[in-house]
Amino acid sequence: MTCFEPPKATGMMHTMNEILHGRLNNNAAQEKDRPERAERQESISEQLSFKSRFVLVFGEITHTLARTTCERLIALSHQSSEPIRVLISSPGGHVESGDAIHDMIRFIDAPVTTVGTGWVASAGTHIFLAADKERRVCLPNTRFMIHQPAGGAGGPATDIAIQAKEILRTRERIAAVIARQTGNDYKKVLADMERDFWMNPKEAIEYGIVARVIESHRELS
Repeated sequence: MTCFEPPKATGMMHTMNEILHGRLNNNAAQEKDRPERAERQESISEQLSFKSRFVLVFGEITHTLARTTCERLIALSHQSSEPIRVLISSPGGHVESGDAIHDMIRFIDAPVTTVGTGWVASAGTHIFLAADKERRVCLPNTRFMIHQPAGGAGGPATDIAIQAKEILRTRERIAAVIARQTGNDYKKVLADMERDFWMNPKEAIEYGIVARVIESHRELS
């Protein structure tokens, strides 16, 4: 009697392993290429914004954002004396980081136009006010807010007293900037800052924060 042995699966298994290995390698290559593509896209976006002389200040104001923004402002001013546009949409953040951007806008030679969009609040408003009055514009749906700086005092009583004193000094300093840049009375600004003081574009114009509302890029010039 002739017996037939079942076909051996070695060749089939070898082929499946090759396919699986190829897929794994392909997936690994795709995963590796993904951050590289993101970096290339980010680089292209950076180059386009640089050419258009736009600087974006979006989100929370941090040390990292302040450094990036200041570097961009210095580079653009060094490149040309043409106006720079700073587009701001921020709920605020670290006071001293906002100070750094505010002071850099006033420090560089190139004129800066601040453009508000979304919400411009707290340290975001402080940055927005760095530009000259006629160079402060906003888009139609922007909201503005000023308030006194917050602090999380902790530790020994003496440290709490020092921190409280510094918060008061910061509040007075920020109020003085707002008063100077808007033309409002210093005591009025201090009173308005006691609580979150929100303004729509029309109210922000009346307060002296914004010069005008724009709806298209053409109106920037």
